[in-house]
Amino acid sequence: MTVRFFHTSDWHLGQFFYNHSRQYEHEQFLSWLIQQIKDRQPHALLIAGDIFDVINPASAAQKQLYQFLADAHAIAPHMQTLMIAGNHDSGYRIEQVEPLLEKYNAKAVGVIAWNQDKTLNLDRLLQPIFNENQTIVAWCLTLPFLRAAEITGYNDQTTNSQNAIAYLHQQLITEAKKRTTVDQALILMSHAHMQGGETSDSERPIIIGNEEALSTQLFDDVIDYVALGHLHKPQKVGQPHIRYSGSPIPLSFSELNYKHQVIEVEIDPLKNDESRVHFNILTIPRSVQLHKIKGHLTDVFEQLKALPDGEIESIDQREYIDIEYHTDTPPQPNLRQQFEDALAPNRYRLVRISRQYIPPNSTQNSQTTIHLEPPTPEKLFQQIWEKQGYKADDSVLSDFLSLVEEAQKSLEQDESR
Repeated sequence: MTVRFFHTSDWHLGQFFYNHSRQYEHEQFLSWLIQQIKDRQPHALLIAGDIFDVINPASAAQKQLYQFLADAHAIAPHMQTLMIAGNHDSGYRIEQVEPLLEKYNAKAVGVIAWNQDKTLNLDRLLQPIFNENQTIVAWCLTLPFLRAAEITGYNDQTTNSQNAIAYLHQQLITEAKKRTTVDQALILMSHAHMQGGETSDSERPIIIGNEEALSTQLFDDVIDYVALGHLHKPQKVGQPHIRYSGSPIPLSFSELNYKHQVIEVEIDPLKNDESRVHFNILTIPRSVQLHKIKGHLTDVFEQLKALPDGEIESIDQREYIDIEYHTDTPPQPNLRQQFEDALAPNRYRLVRISRQYIPPNSTQNSQTTIHLEPPTPEKLFQQIWEKQGYKADDSVLSDFLSLVEEAQKSLEQDESR
């Protein structure tokens, strides 16, 4: 029996972009998604992690999610919404509201559940997908972001992260094979960094032990579709059926040219040829434009003046500007004001300025870019480490990021109590 579902991920509800709220942009995306659900009536909606931008999201971000679930259930009551926690989410938090989610035919898998005998709670991780007649048409294997503290030390197969990850996939896929009939599809949803995936600069690094990226060899050939989250660029990984849907809005200027999308997937398990899995790309319209302006100062001013004019009344709808200017002289004290004056009034938000220093008589390779935005924890650590006279060391950085991950985990446990 055919199953049809939407694959989306990395909503990052509640994100602030250089101190500017993205609430309007998320509202526009969710309204558009509601319309797609109304028109196409899928059996399921898969949200592959990073639902929220932080582990303790603001009430406005939570309200956006729950209002969306209520609206989606009203127009497609048979549709199931399956969500997993990403590395930005609190797995405990998204599971705590399970009674509310059940009212909207939704399920959240936030953490790996273990039984008292140290075996996996496979019933929690294997979710059936039903059609309009309440017949199971597919099984979804749900794997939230795998934190080392939640998956290691349970038995001889989980002595380290690498072994534990392989064990989890093997156990889950083996059980899925037992439960699946020939007319049911198998879908795996995971929030992870896969080898070969193309990253942007807005993704928080994932390091599990010393393994930064996972291999697609973890996925058995029996899996019809792998719905991935974490990387923000829509892309296939190795094979057409292993995909990142990407983020619905650009979360940094490095994502300026991404073709944001929701993937509509249709699987007919009774077919054994290329028509077994069909993909339909639903392109998400961009509600607020981003502009990256770069070059020497004279070029920058010309580009700014050439941008469209016309006021945009609401500041939340004004377009974002990122300027990177090239110079061999110190910046003028009033340069930001000059940039602002060159822009059409009440249309743009100048959120970022960086200077690429070009020493006199230098080559292109000796240019240095100076960024003015606050550093991330890992960048700050690297700066301090190098300032102390130490050489960059990948193993030290990995250890630091592991500590950051443990601190995030500790915060989640504290807030779940």
